[in-house]
Amino acid sequence: MIRFKSLYAVLCLVWLFISCSPKISSYTGEKVFKTSDGVPDYADLNFWAAHPNKWDPSDTIPKLLRGTPKEKEVDVFYVHPTTYTGEMPEGKPNADIDDPTLNYKTDYSPMLYQASAFNERARVFAPRYRQAHIKMYGEPDSIKLHKAFNLAYEDVKKAFQYYLEKENKGRPIIIASHSQGTTHSSRLLKEFFDGKPLMKQLVSAYIIGMRVKKDIYSQIPVCTDPAQTGCFVSWRTYRYDYMGDWVSRLDTSIAVVNPMSWKTDEKWADKSIHKGAVLYNMNKIYMHTQDALVEGDVLRITHPKFPGSFLYKSKNYHAGDINLFYVDIRENVSQRIDAFKANNNQGH
Repeated sequence: MIRFKSLYAVLCLVWLFISCSPKISSYTGEKVFKTSDGVPDYADLNFWAAHPNKWDPSDTIPKLLRGTPKEKEVDVFYVHPTTYTGEMPEGKPNADIDDPTLNYKTDYSPMLYQASAFNERARVFAPRYRQAHIKMYGEPDSIKLHKAFNLAYEDVKKAFQYYLEKENKGRPIIIASHSQGTTHSSRLLKEFFDGKPLMKQLVSAYIIGMRVKKDIYSQIPVCTDPAQTGCFVSWRTYRYDYMGDWVSRLDTSIAVVNPMSWKTDEKWADKSIHKGAVLYNMNKIYMHTQDALVEGDVLRITHPKFPGSFLYKSKNYHAGDINLFYVDIRENVSQRIDAFKANNNQGH
Protein backbone atom coordinates (compact mmCIF):
# COMPACT_ATOMS: atom_id res chain seq x y z
CA MET A 1 0.00 0.00 0.00
CA ILE A 2 2.83 2.39 0.82
CA ARG A 3 5.88 3.31 -1.20
CA PHE A 4 8.09 4.09 1.78
CA LYS A 5 11.09 5.61 0.03
CA SER A 6 9.13 7.90 -2.26
CA LEU A 7 7.11 9.26 0.67
CA TYR A 8 10.08 10.37 2.74
CA ALA A 9 10.39 13.81 1.18
CA VAL A 10 6.69 14.62 1.37
CA LEU A 11 6.45 13.53 5.00
CA CYS A 12 9.23 15.93 5.91
CA LEU A 13 6.62 18.68 5.39
CA VAL A 14 4.11 17.17 7.79
CA TRP A 15 4.45 19.89 10.39
CA LEU A 16 4.14 22.96 8.17
CA PHE A 17 0.45 23.38 8.92
CA ILE A 18 0.06 21.53 12.20
CA SER A 19 3.27 22.11 14.16
CA CYS A 20 1.92 25.09 16.04
CA SER A 21 3.26 24.12 19.45
CA PRO A 22 5.85 26.35 21.14
CA LYS A 23 9.37 26.00 19.81
CA ILE A 24 10.95 24.01 22.62
CA SER A 25 14.19 22.09 23.06
CA SER A 26 12.97 20.28 26.16
CA TYR A 27 9.82 19.94 28.20
CA THR A 28 9.79 19.55 31.98
CA GLY A 29 6.12 20.09 32.76
CA GLU A 30 3.85 18.12 35.06
CA LYS A 31 3.04 15.47 32.43
CA VAL A 32 6.55 13.98 32.49
CA PHE A 33 6.55 10.26 33.27
CA LYS A 34 9.03 7.41 33.02
CA THR A 35 8.76 3.71 32.32
CA SER A 36 10.91 0.97 33.76
CA ASP A 37 11.12 -1.05 30.55
CA GLY A 38 10.12 1.41 27.82
CA VAL A 39 6.95 -0.54 27.00
CA PRO A 40 3.57 1.23 27.08
CA ASP A 41 0.99 0.16 29.65
CA TYR A 42 -2.38 1.34 28.38
CA ALA A 43 -4.01 0.88 31.79
CA ASP A 44 -2.05 4.04 32.69
CA LEU A 45 -3.50 7.30 31.31
CA ASN A 46 0.03 8.61 30.75
CA PHE A 47 0.23 6.34 27.72
CA TRP A 48 -2.76 8.00 26.07
CA ALA A 49 -2.34 11.31 24.28
CA ALA A 50 -6.14 11.57 24.31
CA HIS A 51 -8.56 9.82 26.63
CA PRO A 52 -12.05 10.75 27.90
CA ASN A 53 -10.96 10.24 31.51
CA LYS A 54 -8.63 13.24 31.41
CA TRP A 55 -8.48 16.65 29.83
CA ASP A 56 -6.16 16.81 26.85
CA PRO A 57 -5.79 19.08 23.77
CA SER A 58 -8.11 16.88 21.70
CA ASP A 59 -10.95 18.20 23.90
CA THR A 60 -10.45 21.71 22.50
CA ILE A 61 -13.32 23.21 20.52
CA PRO A 62 -12.81 26.31 18.34
CA LYS A 63 -14.72 29.22 19.88
CA LEU A 64 -16.95 29.73 16.85
CA LEU A 65 -18.05 26.08 16.97
CA ARG A 66 -18.95 25.97 20.65
CA GLY A 67 -22.56 25.56 21.66
CA THR A 68 -24.67 23.31 23.81
CA PRO A 69 -22.59 20.24 24.70
CA LYS A 70 -23.72 17.16 22.81
CA GLU A 71 -23.90 13.59 23.95
CA LYS A 72 -20.77 11.58 23.20
CA GLU A 73 -22.54 8.86 21.27
CA VAL A 74 -19.61 7.08 19.65
CA ASP A 75 -15.90 6.53 20.18
CA VAL A 76 -13.10 7.72 17.92
CA PHE A 77 -9.86 5.77 17.96
CA TYR A 78 -7.34 8.19 16.48
CA VAL A 79 -3.76 7.35 15.48
CA HIS A 80 -1.52 10.39 15.20
CA PRO A 81 1.02 11.17 12.46
CA THR A 82 4.78 11.22 12.83
CA THR A 83 6.06 13.63 15.45
CA TYR A 84 9.42 11.85 15.77
CA THR A 85 11.40 14.01 13.36
CA GLY A 86 14.78 15.74 13.17
CA GLU A 87 17.84 13.74 14.14
CA MET A 88 17.46 10.20 15.45
CA PRO A 89 18.91 10.14 18.99
CA GLU A 90 21.55 7.39 19.09
CA GLY A 91 20.18 6.19 15.76
CA LYS A 92 16.97 4.90 17.35
CA PRO A 93 14.46 3.99 14.61
CA ASN A 94 11.56 4.17 17.08
CA ALA A 95 10.65 6.87 19.57
CA ASP A 96 10.83 6.39 23.31
CA ILE A 97 7.30 6.20 24.68
CA ASP A 98 8.21 8.46 27.63
CA ASP A 99 10.09 11.18 25.74
CA PRO A 100 8.56 14.33 27.33
CA THR A 101 9.46 16.72 24.52
CA LEU A 102 8.09 14.41 21.86
CA ASN A 103 4.88 13.77 23.82
CA TYR A 104 4.37 17.50 24.32
CA LYS A 105 4.80 17.99 20.58
CA THR A 106 2.24 15.26 19.92
CA ASP A 107 -0.26 16.74 22.37
CA TYR A 108 -0.07 20.30 21.10
CA SER A 109 0.08 19.59 17.38
CA PRO A 110 -1.95 16.60 16.07
CA MET A 111 -4.08 16.19 19.21
CA LEU A 112 -4.98 19.86 19.18
CA TYR A 113 -5.29 20.50 15.45
CA GLN A 114 -6.43 17.12 14.12
CA ALA A 115 -8.01 14.86 16.76
CA SER A 116 -10.17 17.72 18.03
CA ALA A 117 -12.04 17.73 14.71
CA PHE A 118 -13.74 14.51 15.85
CA ASN A 119 -14.76 15.50 19.39
CA GLU A 120 -18.23 17.02 18.90
CA ARG A 121 -20.20 13.82 19.41
CA ALA A 122 -17.48 11.33 20.21
CA ARG A 123 -15.11 10.33 22.95
CA VAL A 124 -11.56 10.50 21.60
CA PHE A 125 -8.99 7.80 22.36
CA ALA A 126 -5.48 8.30 20.98
CA PRO A 127 -2.59 6.14 22.16
CA ARG A 128 0.99 7.17 22.46
CA TYR A 129 3.07 4.63 20.58
CA ARG A 130 6.69 3.97 19.73
CA GLN A 131 6.35 5.57 16.34
CA ALA A 132 8.90 5.04 13.61
CA HIS A 133 11.16 7.99 12.88
CA ILE A 134 10.19 9.93 9.76
CA LYS A 135 13.45 8.88 8.10
CA MET A 136 12.37 5.25 8.26
CA TYR A 137 10.09 5.91 5.28
CA GLY A 138 13.29 6.25 3.26
CA GLU A 139 15.21 3.43 4.97
CA PRO A 140 16.97 1.27 2.32
CA ASP A 141 17.24 -1.75 4.63
CA SER A 142 13.82 -3.41 4.28
CA ILE A 143 14.30 -5.58 7.37
CA LYS A 144 15.09 -2.54 9.54
CA LEU A 145 12.23 -0.60 7.94
CA HIS A 146 9.58 -3.25 8.57
CA LYS A 147 10.86 -3.94 12.08
CA ALA A 148 10.43 -0.26 12.99
CA PHE A 149 6.90 -0.02 11.59
CA ASN A 150 5.86 -3.38 13.04
CA LEU A 151 6.95 -2.27 16.52
CA ALA A 152 4.88 0.90 16.16
CA TYR A 153 1.88 -1.08 14.94
CA GLU A 154 2.09 -3.57 17.80
CA ASP A 155 1.74 -0.65 20.24
CA VAL A 156 -1.29 0.69 18.37
CA LYS A 157 -2.80 -2.80 18.28
CA LYS A 158 -2.18 -3.31 21.99
CA ALA A 159 -3.85 0.02 22.77
CA PHE A 160 -6.86 -0.85 20.63
CA GLN A 161 -7.21 -4.25 22.29
CA TYR A 162 -7.13 -2.57 25.70
CA TYR A 163 -9.75 -0.07 24.52
CA LEU A 164 -12.02 -2.86 23.28
CA GLU A 165 -11.71 -4.82 26.51
CA LYS A 166 -12.01 -1.99 29.01
CA GLU A 167 -13.72 0.98 27.36
CA ASN A 168 -15.85 0.14 24.31
CA LYS A 169 -18.79 -1.77 25.81
CA GLY A 170 -20.44 -2.17 22.43
CA ARG A 171 -20.32 1.49 21.42
CA PRO A 172 -20.08 2.52 17.73
CA ILE A 173 -16.52 3.20 16.57
CA ILE A 174 -14.86 5.63 14.17
CA ILE A 175 -11.25 4.97 13.17
CA ALA A 176 -9.32 8.13 12.31
CA SER A 177 -5.68 8.79 11.44
CA HIS A 178 -3.22 10.82 9.44
CA SER A 179 0.08 10.00 7.72
CA GLN A 180 2.03 7.40 9.75
CA GLY A 181 -1.15 6.96 11.77
CA THR A 182 -2.81 5.70 8.59
CA THR A 183 0.05 3.26 8.02
CA HIS A 184 -1.09 1.62 11.25
CA SER A 185 -4.86 2.24 11.28
CA SER A 186 -5.27 0.69 7.83
CA ARG A 187 -3.76 -2.51 9.25
CA LEU A 188 -5.99 -2.24 12.29
CA LEU A 189 -9.09 -2.11 10.10
CA LYS A 190 -7.95 -5.20 8.22
CA GLU A 191 -7.20 -7.19 11.37
CA PHE A 192 -10.16 -6.21 13.55
CA PHE A 193 -13.01 -5.05 11.28
CA ASP A 194 -12.86 -6.35 7.72
CA GLY A 195 -15.19 -9.34 7.62
CA LYS A 196 -15.13 -9.54 11.42
CA PRO A 197 -17.99 -9.22 13.97
CA LEU A 198 -16.68 -5.76 14.97
CA MET A 199 -17.65 -4.52 11.52
CA LYS A 200 -21.21 -3.96 12.76
CA GLN A 201 -19.90 -1.26 15.13
CA LEU A 202 -17.92 0.65 12.48
CA VAL A 203 -19.50 4.02 11.74
CA SER A 204 -16.75 4.89 9.24
CA ALA A 205 -12.99 5.32 8.96
CA TYR A 206 -11.07 8.48 8.11
CA ILE A 207 -7.65 7.12 7.10
CA ILE A 208 -5.98 10.15 5.59
CA GLY A 209 -2.63 11.18 4.16
CA MET A 210 -1.37 7.92 2.65
CA ARG A 211 -1.94 5.89 -0.53
CA VAL A 212 -4.72 3.43 0.36
CA LYS A 213 -5.89 1.00 -2.29
CA LYS A 214 -9.59 1.04 -3.10
CA ASP A 215 -9.72 -2.74 -2.81
CA ILE A 216 -7.58 -3.13 0.30
CA TYR A 217 -10.55 -4.54 2.19
CA SER A 218 -12.97 -7.28 1.22
CA GLN A 219 -15.98 -5.82 3.04
CA ILE A 220 -15.13 -2.19 3.81
CA PRO A 221 -15.78 -0.10 0.69
CA VAL A 222 -14.67 3.40 -0.14
CA CYS A 223 -17.30 5.94 0.95
CA THR A 224 -19.02 7.48 -2.08
CA ASP A 225 -21.76 9.37 -0.25
CA PRO A 226 -21.55 11.76 2.74
CA ALA A 227 -24.02 9.71 4.80
CA GLN A 228 -22.65 6.26 3.97
CA THR A 229 -21.49 4.13 6.92
CA GLY A 230 -19.30 1.07 7.31
CA CYS A 231 -16.90 2.55 4.75
CA PHE A 232 -13.63 4.48 4.65
CA VAL A 233 -12.47 7.80 3.27
CA SER A 234 -8.94 8.77 2.31
CA TRP A 235 -7.14 11.53 0.44
CA ARG A 236 -3.78 13.22 -0.07
CA THR A 237 -3.81 16.94 -0.83
CA TYR A 238 -1.75 18.75 -3.49
CA ARG A 239 -2.09 21.92 -5.51
CA TYR A 240 -3.80 21.47 -8.88
CA ASP A 241 -0.54 21.78 -10.83
CA TYR A 242 1.70 19.64 -8.61
CA MET A 243 3.56 16.69 -10.11
CA GLY A 244 5.94 14.28 -8.37
CA ASP A 245 7.15 10.71 -8.15
CA TRP A 246 4.42 9.80 -5.66
CA VAL A 247 1.55 11.40 -7.60
CA SER A 248 -0.18 10.10 -10.73
CA ARG A 249 -3.01 11.63 -12.72
CA LEU A 250 -3.71 8.23 -14.27
CA ASP A 251 -3.62 5.88 -11.27
CA THR A 252 -7.24 5.13 -10.36
CA SER A 253 -6.46 2.28 -7.96
CA ILE A 254 -6.08 4.57 -4.96
CA ALA A 255 -9.01 5.66 -2.80
CA VAL A 256 -9.60 9.42 -2.99
CA VAL A 257 -12.66 11.05 -1.49
CA ASN A 258 -13.27 14.78 -1.86
CA PRO A 259 -13.71 16.12 1.70
CA MET A 260 -15.87 19.00 0.49
CA SER A 261 -18.44 16.99 -1.47
CA TRP A 262 -17.67 13.57 0.09
CA LYS A 263 -17.85 12.11 -3.41
CA THR A 264 -15.28 10.19 -5.44
CA ASP A 265 -16.26 11.59 -8.85
CA GLU A 266 -13.85 13.83 -10.71
CA LYS A 267 -15.83 17.04 -10.43
CA TRP A 268 -14.57 20.29 -8.98
CA ALA A 269 -16.13 21.06 -5.60
CA ASP A 270 -16.51 24.83 -5.61
CA LYS A 271 -15.06 26.78 -2.70
CA SER A 272 -18.57 28.06 -1.92
CA ILE A 273 -19.32 24.70 -0.23
CA HIS A 274 -16.10 24.64 1.80
CA LYS A 275 -17.11 24.63 5.48
CA GLY A 276 -13.88 25.85 6.99
CA ALA A 277 -10.19 25.39 7.75
CA VAL A 278 -8.47 25.76 11.11
CA LEU A 279 -4.81 26.73 11.02
CA TYR A 280 -2.60 28.35 13.69
CA ASN A 281 -5.42 30.11 15.56
CA MET A 282 -7.85 27.48 16.85
CA ASN A 283 -10.51 30.14 17.32
CA LYS A 284 -10.40 31.34 13.72
CA ILE A 285 -12.34 29.57 10.98
CA TYR A 286 -11.31 30.24 7.37
CA MET A 287 -14.22 29.47 5.05
CA HIS A 288 -14.36 29.10 1.27
CA THR A 289 -10.57 28.99 0.96
CA GLN A 290 -10.19 26.61 -2.02
CA ASP A 291 -11.84 24.50 -4.70
CA ALA A 292 -11.11 20.74 -4.65
CA LEU A 293 -11.02 17.98 -7.26
CA VAL A 294 -10.36 14.23 -7.22
CA GLU A 295 -7.81 13.47 -9.94
CA GLY A 296 -6.00 10.17 -10.29
CA ASP A 297 -4.58 9.15 -6.92
CA VAL A 298 -4.74 12.53 -5.15
CA LEU A 299 -6.98 15.41 -4.16
CA ARG A 300 -6.16 18.56 -6.14
CA ILE A 301 -6.98 21.97 -4.70
CA THR A 302 -6.54 25.55 -5.77
CA HIS A 303 -4.11 27.64 -3.71
CA PRO A 304 -5.91 28.25 -0.36
CA LYS A 305 -6.77 31.86 0.36
CA PHE A 306 -6.24 33.00 3.94
CA PRO A 307 -4.09 35.73 5.56
CA GLY A 308 -0.44 35.06 4.76
CA SER A 309 -1.15 32.19 2.36
CA PHE A 310 0.78 33.95 -0.40
CA LEU A 311 3.94 33.17 1.57
CA TYR A 312 3.37 29.43 1.23
CA LYS A 313 4.97 28.53 -2.08
CA SER A 314 4.90 24.76 -1.85
CA LYS A 315 2.34 22.86 -3.91
CA ASN A 316 2.35 20.02 -1.38
CA TYR A 317 -0.43 20.26 1.23
CA HIS A 318 0.11 16.92 2.96
CA ALA A 319 0.50 18.63 6.32
CA GLY A 320 -2.88 20.31 5.85
CA ASP A 321 -4.84 17.19 4.85
CA ILE A 322 -7.06 17.59 7.93
CA ASN A 323 -6.58 21.25 8.88
CA LEU A 324 -7.75 22.55 5.53
CA PHE A 325 -11.04 20.65 5.89
CA TYR A 326 -11.44 20.82 9.66
CA VAL A 327 -15.08 21.94 9.77
CA ASP A 328 -16.01 19.82 6.73
CA ILE A 329 -14.75 16.75 8.61
CA ARG A 330 -16.46 17.78 11.84
CA GLU A 331 -19.84 18.14 10.15
CA ASN A 332 -19.43 14.95 8.15
CA VAL A 333 -18.64 12.94 11.27
CA SER A 334 -21.94 14.11 12.72
CA GLN A 335 -23.76 13.24 9.50
CA ARG A 336 -22.39 9.70 9.48
CA ILE A 337 -23.24 9.24 13.16
CA ASP A 338 -26.85 10.22 12.43
CA ALA A 339 -26.97 7.80 9.51
CA PHE A 340 -25.48 5.00 11.59
CA LYS A 341 -28.07 5.54 14.32
CA ALA A 342 -30.91 5.62 11.79
CA ASN A 343 -29.70 2.42 10.14
CA ASN A 344 -29.50 0.64 13.47
CA ASN A 345 -32.96 1.83 14.48
CA GLN A 346 -34.27 0.39 11.23
CA GLY A 347 -32.64 -2.92 11.99
CA HIS A 348 -30.05 -2.72 9.24
